[in-house]
Amino acid sequence: MKRLLIPLAAAGLAAAALAAPAAAAPSWVTDPLAPKPADAYSTALFWLDANGAALKKAAQYHWDYKNITKLVRVSSDTPDDGKPGVVAPIGAATTGGKVKNVNLPKTIGKVFFVDSKGDYRWCSATSVQSRHRNLVATAGHCVYERGRDVFAKWVFVPGYYQGKAPFGVFAGAYAFTTYDLDTYDDYDGDFAFVAVHNGFDLPGSREVSPSEFAEWKGDKWVDNRWQKVAKDDYEKGVNAGRLGRIVDGVATQTTGPEDKRGVFQPKEVSSETYDDAAGLDVTRIGAKARSTTTVLSDQEAAEYQSLKALTAAQRAERFEKNQVKYWDKSESFLGTVTGGAGSAKLTRYYVKQWIIPGADAAYFLGDPHFMIGLAKDTGKLGDTVGGQGMAWNQPQGQPVFAFGYPADEHPDGSKPYTGVTPKYCYGKTGTKTYQVNSFRVETHQVLKCSMTGGADGGPWLLKYSNSKRLGYVNGVTSLFHDQDGNDRVDLISSAYFDGETADVYNKAQFAETKSIIGPKGEMLG
Repeated sequence: MKRLLIPLAAAGLAAAALAAPAAAAPSWVTDPLAPKPADAYSTALFWLDANGAALKKAAQYHWDYKNITKLVRVSSDTPDDGKPGVVAPIGAATTGGKVKNVNLPKTIGKVFFVDSKGDYRWCSATSVQSRHRNLVATAGHCVYERGRDVFAKWVFVPGYYQGKAPFGVFAGAYAFTTYDLDTYDDYDGDFAFVAVHNGFDLPGSREVSPSEFAEWKGDKWVDNRWQKVAKDDYEKGVNAGRLGRIVDGVATQTTGPEDKRGVFQPKEVSSETYDDAAGLDVTRIGAKARSTTTVLSDQEAAEYQSLKALTAAQRAERFEKNQVKYWDKSESFLGTVTGGAGSAKLTRYYVKQWIIPGADAAYFLGDPHFMIGLAKDTGKLGDTVGGQGMAWNQPQGQPVFAFGYPADEHPDGSKPYTGVTPKYCYGKTGTKTYQVNSFRVETHQVLKCSMTGGADGGPWLLKYSNSKRLGYVNGVTSLFHDQDGNDRVDLISSAYFDGETADVYNKAQFAETKSIIGPKGEMLG
């Protein structure tokens, strides 16, 4: 796994409070997510494209029932790891006066990512205060897959609700966690801090000239709008490479192009018809336009990538031989594939059908409109939603609010949560530290709570102000436990935030990130 060493600037944010004692010098690691603006742009677009289709498709990253465990008490004392420390929150969002209900923090949201199986997943998380106002706190297992490598296409969406990103999507740049979690899957350090780029949003699109379209660095597509034309104009347009179609008046369908009376007619069909197309009567010619994502097999992905390297003449030759699946007749490239079995934007499908037009046929030519997707910079995370404070080496037994988006059912099959809206638990953390036998855990703090999977990664907020919606992160939900054996979650646990946590946070809060969008809405290189 590639390691990055982030240069640390001179202290700028309560450096004395952040410094861990010399005797406690924990090891930490950092891994790249999408540090380059172009990669971050692609990641954010992946989740927001097609009206947030990928966001809506994602499911919670959940634990199997066998991982709903019991705890063993191992200590009656708070771990001694140095002096307590805090960093104040920023960006108070006041409601004014006293309130009866609990006001949800503006800082919480969901992190979305793609796991090694290609599944779209999410966890809970929160924005936290940092030097560059760009830091997210969540569970380590919501960033690192089985403690090994980081997940792909990692983003934070504060205030997420049903496919909507009201404050934009914040693509992860660098992830920070403990060496022991990264190397040994040690859940005593099941937390992570992720430095994110400025927020990304898609407010709309506009039509541009072909030259502007060719130069545009960002999301773009061709929208073919049909125009009815005379038969002679139709034939001239098709011969010049324009997409055409003939409507009604079809007399017969022949077996192939040897019948000079007919023409190859592009026809839009369903994906099922496209997949079944074969022979001369109906031949696949390509997929057109952008929208949701289609996953390709390894073989298809390799074929798709090989076509990308062909010259226009080679593509034209393959087109005539009916061998091109991912270009239309105008030889426009239709998307991108990442990795092996990658994803391509293939949502409208066309076949070539040999037909003989009747006397009353209507002829249409595609009128290409060159469209670009306009991106918007929504600013730094901390400036947009604020950031919770941080606390470590705090005494046990203090009241905290735990927030998250629970979605999993209980082991008994009951499902009280949907994962659509955030929930919370309130209580005092356990006065004893605990061990989890089925995981590498020696010291966890606990809270009575019935939230289930999906809430993992959500913050435990100490000294939470209901009016300001701000407090101090003193833990993040890590594991779920059935302590009384009734097949329902009754306890959640978190790594104890100690001097090691402060050390990881101290490194993470100096990581610099940037905007990934230029002043005109273009992708930065």
